[in-house]
Amino acid sequence: MTDLTETGRPAGRAVKDWLMTPWAVIALALLAVAVADAGQFGAIVSFAVRAFLSTLPYIVFAVLLIAGLKAAGAESVIAEAFKGRETKMIAMAALFGGLAPFCSCEVIPFVAGLLALGAPLSAVMAFWLSSPLIDPPTLLITVAALGWPFAIGKAVIAVALGLSGGFAIKAAMGAGRFRDPLRQIRQSRCGCGPDPFTGKPVWRFWQASERRETFRSELIANGVFLAKWLALAYVLEALLVTYVPATMIAGLVGGEGVVPIAIAALVGMPAYLNSYVAPPLLAGLMEQGMSNGAAMAFMIAGAVSSVPAMAAVWSLVRKPVFAAYIGLGVSGAIISGIVFQMVV
Repeated sequence: MTDLTETGRPAGRAVKDWLMTPWAVIALALLAVAVADAGQFGAIVSFAVRAFLSTLPYIVFAVLLIAGLKAAGAESVIAEAFKGRETKMIAMAALFGGLAPFCSCEVIPFVAGLLALGAPLSAVMAFWLSSPLIDPPTLLITVAALGWPFAIGKAVIAVALGLSGGFAIKAAMGAGRFRDPLRQIRQSRCGCGPDPFTGKPVWRFWQASERRETFRSELIANGVFLAKWLALAYVLEALLVTYVPATMIAGLVGGEGVVPIAIAALVGMPAYLNSYVAPPLLAGLMEQGMSNGAAMAFMIAGAVSSVPAMAAVWSLVRKPVFAAYIGLGVSGAIISGIVFQMVV
C-alpha cells in the first residue's frame, strides 16, 4: 500500500501540472463545446486551424531568429547599452529593451548584475518598461494577427514608454526621490544562458558544437512555446467571436473618447495575457467592436503587468520603485492608446 501511495503522488502532481498547461485548456474548451454546442464544434476548430496556419510562417521565422540570437550570445551586445552617460544609457536601454533575447527568468539576474555594477535606476527602468512590450517574436506575431501598422505602433510605443519612464525616474531621483531604491541583491544565475557581461557575440555560431547545440535546444523550446500559446490564442479567439455578442464589446471598449481606452488599460492589467496570446485575441475583440486605441492600451497594460515583468521589478527594488513602475505602465498604456487612436 505504501508503494501505491508513493507512486500515486507523482502521478497526481503530473495530472495537476498538465491541467495548468495551454494544451489542457484547449482540450477542455473544445470538449465543452463538443458537449454543449456540438453544431459549432467544427466551425470553431476550423477557425482556429486556419488562423494558426496563416501565422505559421511568422512563427518559423521568429523561432529561427531568437534561437540564432541566443546561440550567438547576443546578450553581451545588450549589456553595452548600459555604459556611458546617463542620458545615453536611458536612450539605449529603451531601444535595446525590445531586442533583448532573454527568457523571463534571465531578466532578473541580468538586471541585478547591472544594478550591482552601478547602472542608474533610470536606465534600468527604461529597459524594464520597454522589454516586456516587444521582442522579435512578439513583433512578428503582432504583424500576423493585427497587421504592420499595429506592430510598428507597438514597437514605437515600447521605445517611447521606456524613454519617458527612464527620464521620469531620472527627474524624480534628481528631486531627492528613490534615494535607497534597491532591495538586498543576491547574485545568482537561473541556468538560462551565459553571463551577459562576459565574452563577445559569435555570429557564426554554427562553427562551434556547443553553440549549435544551444541553437537546437532554443529552436525546439521556443517552437513548442509559441505553438502552444498561439494554439490557445486562436481557440480563444474562435470562442470569443462565436459566443460573445459584438454589442457588449462595443459598449465597453468601442467608440471614441478616453473612457473606453482607460477601461481597456485597467482591464488589461489584471486580465494579463502574454504577448503571444494577446494579438490574436485582440483581433477577435476588434472584430466585435473594440477600438484601435483600446486594443493598444489593453496590450500595453497587459504586458507591463505580466508575472515575469513584475517579478523582475519586485525582486530587486523597494515598494516605491515598484509602484512607480506600475504607475508609469498604466498611465503610459492609456496615453499610448489615445495617441494611437488619433493616429490610426
